[in-house]
Amino acid sequence: MARRDLVVVGASAGGVEALSEVVAGLPSGLPAAVLVVVHLPATARSALPQILSRCGPLPAVAAEPDMALQPGRIHVGIPDHHLLVHDGTIRLSRSARQNRARPAADALFRSAARWHGPRTIGVVLSGALDDGAVGLATIHGRGGLAVVQEPRDAIFPDMPRAALAAVGGDAVVAPADQLGRRIADLAGKPVAEPTTPAGRDLILETDMAEHDHPVPGEQPGLPAGLGCPECGGGISIVGEGGTTHYRCHVGHSYSPLAMLAAQREKIEGALWTAVSILEEQAIIHQHLAARAATSGAPITVGHQRAEADEALRAADTIRRTLHSDIGPVRLAG
Repeated sequence: MARRDLVVVGASAGGVEALSEVVAGLPSGLPAAVLVVVHLPATARSALPQILSRCGPLPAVAAEPDMALQPGRIHVGIPDHHLLVHDGTIRLSRSARQNRARPAADALFRSAARWHGPRTIGVVLSGALDDGAVGLATIHGRGGLAVVQEPRDAIFPDMPRAALAAVGGDAVVAPADQLGRRIADLAGKPVAEPTTPAGRDLILETDMAEHDHPVPGEQPGLPAGLGCPECGGGISIVGEGGTTHYRCHVGHSYSPLAMLAAQREKIEGALWTAVSILEEQAIIHQHLAARAATSGAPITVGHQRAEADEALRAADTIRRTLHSDIGPVRLAG
């Protein structure tokens, strides 16, 4: 009979502190491999394997392509690569970003759900927005277990809150310093193999994440009538375990809050572009006014100066809107 032999962990802001506490509670001889994703800048040099190795008895190593999953070892995702599993081995991919991140928790969680199903324990720790929530729901839907840091214990509670909303009351919830022991109690227990294979959408999404190109002519989900904030491509809406997320045809994927945050960034960029163009137009009108003044055309001078003033007023209105700070995207409630 199969046993729970895979623990996948996702974290973001405040996650290193939480992860250190979790790892401190994991015993030597843990009968499961542990895979960890923390959001990192693409150009960062991660010291996370060294940090985690000092926190507890389990060795932590940077993930490498085609590395076999080893019980009692922590495999840490590297910057600018999705960390995935494929039938007992590690895959690293530079496919499109998910939830504006690479590595992303959802990418790891979906691959674990597809290939390890009920043998998986998914863990969501501190972080902003909602990466990991959809993936945790996918693990739960395939018979795996959901473990979530108590939101009140998290430095950034958004990711734990979103994860709990995605899986309802079927999650193990505890402060970070207790989660290691809870995971150890769950790991190695026998589980039944899934009676149904992974669904079409899950297969397509994990294939798209593993490879640097989509499956030709195949898209998960249904057309949503939206454009991708990153590439402008057509977006499909994908339902998974009672949750929804968005994916474009080249592979960018967004949880709902990540989609809103990406759109907000695009709006801000467009508004700053408008400010720049309006101020440039004001300069051109001022040049035209100066030239008209030297040629003795007072009506044209007044017109061009009025046009310059109008452009500057419009730019100032947009600046005040940008400076007003309508606030970040947050979870309702």
